[in-house]
Amino acid sequence: MTEITYSRQGDYLLPNLTIPEGEEVHLGKYAYLRKQYLMKNRYGMYLNLLTAGTLNQHLLQTEEEAQMRMETLILQMAEKEGVTEKLKARDQMEWIGRMNNIRQKMA
Repeated sequence: MTEITYSRQGDYLLPNLTIPEGEEVHLGKYAYLRKQYLMKNRYGMYLNLLTAGTLNQHLLQTEEEAQMRMETLILQMAEKEGVTEKLKARDQMEWIGRMNNIRQKMA
């Protein structure tokens, strides 16, 4: 374990803490929403993840899970609404329009 150093600020000794450097990652829509939620509603958890250096990993996992759920829901809705490969082969523009409509509903 590393030794913590302190600096004097007036009458107080404050620890010299730094946030571990992590690789820069691109956060998607759902990772950004999760980060905002943590900052607003679960600030303690946000700080723990941030200081442990696992915030980006947590956000990326959230993004991946949300994307997988979205794809599953899109496929289920397409099946329910009759947007099939047969429709795609018969009328591509109709298929594209319906799939775009489903994706817009999910957004």
